[in-house]
Amino acid sequence: YNPYERVNIMIKKVAKLINVKSIVTIILTGIFSFLSVRGDITGEQFLMIFTTIIAFYFGTQSEKKKNEGE
Repeated sequence: YNPYERVNIMIKKVAKLINVKSIVTIILTGIFSFLSVRGDITGEQFLMIFTTIIAFYFGTQSEKKKNEGE
């Protein structure tokens, strides 16, 4: 058991999370959350937008994993 190996694995996983799509997803979620709280968009509009963003993000992530497995 090597504790440094576990740390390296964690660092690699965090690095994989920090990519352009992840950053865009987080920023868009923040923006639309702010707009919803401020009342510029309705809760229903927020839900539709947020669902679309999350579905796209996880859809591309699962497709990426599927292609890596081939």
